[in-house]
Amino acid sequence: MALFEMLELSAFKGAVVAYIHYLCIVLCFGALLFERLRLKVNLNRDDAISIIIADIIYGLAGLMLIITGILRVRYFGQGAEFYTENPLFWFKVASYIAVGLLSLYPTITYILWAIPISQNNLPTLTSEMVSRFKIIINVELVGFLLIPLIATLMARGIGLSIA
Repeated sequence: MALFEMLELSAFKGAVVAYIHYLCIVLCFGALLFERLRLKVNLNRDDAISIIIADIIYGLAGLMLIITGILRVRYFGQGAEFYTENPLFWFKVASYIAVGLLSLYPTITYILWAIPISQNNLPTLTSEMVSRFKIIINVELVGFLLIPLIATLMARGIGLSIA
């Protein structure tokens, strides 16, 4: 295989990984927005199941987001040093971790819904719980709006000190 063909293949792989990365950002945001819009005190069975499915999509997309992010830093980006030496990179990573940790409370609750749903009972939600979940999801949504902005700034070298 000629060098040009290998470079072309590498560029194609990088483009596919970038596309999956961007798609996962959209999936995470969409799944969170879906959960936010569906949450209410008197959930019916279909709403409860759809929220659980949306959270599964959110979790899988979040996992793929971190995997493709690592691939981009290590193999398809501007070199690991370009990213790891930029404080914005670490702020972005910390923001992603914070958003992920915030999602644990709703996710664990949704997992626990599986027991009553399997017995044809609906989960019991108080207005306080719904309000708490909506606040958490709102913060996560803001995070998923800011993380790509931070990435865009970082990719343009903003945050790197010039020596």
